[in-house]
Amino acid sequence: MSTTAENTAASSASGVPAEVRDAILTVSERARKARGELATARRSRKDETLQGMADALVENAPAILSANRQDVEEGRAKGTSEAMLDRLRLDEQRIGALAAALQELVALPDPVGNVVRGRDLPNGLHMTQLRVPLGVVGAIYEARPNVTVDIAGLALKSGNAVILRGGSAARHTNTVLIQILREQALAHGFDADIIQGIDEHGRDGATALMSTRGSVDVLVPRGGRELIQSVVTNAQVPVIETGEGNVHLFIDASAPVRMAVDIALNAKTQRVSVCNSAETLLIHAEAEEAGREVLRALSRAGVFLHVDERARGWLSAAAADSAQTATDEDWGTEYLALEMAVKTVGSLDEAMDHIRRWSTGHTEAIVTNDLANADRFVAEIDSAAVIVNASTRFTDGGQLGLGAEVGISTQKMHARGPMGLEELTTTKWVLRGQGQIRP
Repeated sequence: MSTTAENTAASSASGVPAEVRDAILTVSERARKARGELATARRSRKDETLQGMADALVENAPAILSANRQDVEEGRAKGTSEAMLDRLRLDEQRIGALAAALQELVALPDPVGNVVRGRDLPNGLHMTQLRVPLGVVGAIYEARPNVTVDIAGLALKSGNAVILRGGSAARHTNTVLIQILREQALAHGFDADIIQGIDEHGRDGATALMSTRGSVDVLVPRGGRELIQSVVTNAQVPVIETGEGNVHLFIDASAPVRMAVDIALNAKTQRVSVCNSAETLLIHAEAEEAGREVLRALSRAGVFLHVDERARGWLSAAAADSAQTATDEDWGTEYLALEMAVKTVGSLDEAMDHIRRWSTGHTEAIVTNDLANADRFVAEIDSAAVIVNASTRFTDGGQLGLGAEVGISTQKMHARGPMGLEELTTTKWVLRGQGQIRP
């Protein structure tokens, strides 16, 4: 069966209207055609385009903010949670940060064409393994207009065309952002179709995109558990699974009190609506002073606590009365809000056992002055990021020098952790000979 026929059969079976199916196929074919020149473009040209995009975002801030206010107002009228509204909301500072992320990409090396390995074989063949773009990347996400810019910028620098489905919640904002990015691509001599949005086709468009095997090379879902699992379960296109963040912070028995308080507050409250915000706090039973100070600081910061009985005893009377008794449901919850589950443990082993049971494989952190415990934690915790004596909020492409990120991958194939430029490439093998044949 041909690729087009396969896509038609898959989309028909999923109940996607024919006109939507055909529209998404057209978009993907245009993306595949447009990426040809981009895949071999010189770094200087790509960097000039990225700088133009950064400048255009700042210049067009009023139009972006106007569209964003419309999205936020509509979201609030529909009862959208504050966590989702925070992800959706832009202001001049956040637009400046988007522009800065593109400028950081300009400063980063271009991975395309890099030699991963190379050598001369005994038979005289010269072998090289080169980095090349993935091709056409589809991204499905929700209520995160910053993701629109991050993914488009990363895709351009790494030589990929991108198809963006940002969800109805951010439709007005994304429409303006994509228009700005496309105009700059065109102004620098690229086909504007290296960046396309499909929000106008709604959920049917996202479903059709999942079925465009052969036209789209990889899909990256980014959002809550429901969205990610829907894509992973239903997509026929290869998927890089990004992570729900049930993130743990463990306060060890030797943890310095001030450090524990500072890290816990930052990990939980610096921005609650993101996947690297800490959701479960584990406290060693012998770290009573640190535990007491951390819990009281969190309570003063407005964090609603789900606690076990020992932790309840470390709270002030008023906070203890309002705290809720933690259940298994709390251990598995990604709150994305000013809420946190708290459990006391008797040992490092008990803390790690709890993490192994409930972790989503995103980020885990330990606060400790015990080098042996830190080393064991790093060696034995199998998550995409493991942190010693620092906030979980550092699991972020921008913070780690990647310029931006497509998402945090929690899978173990191809890419794991923050996905930057190199993670949007694959490799190909090139053999150069002088007429060799295999005996």
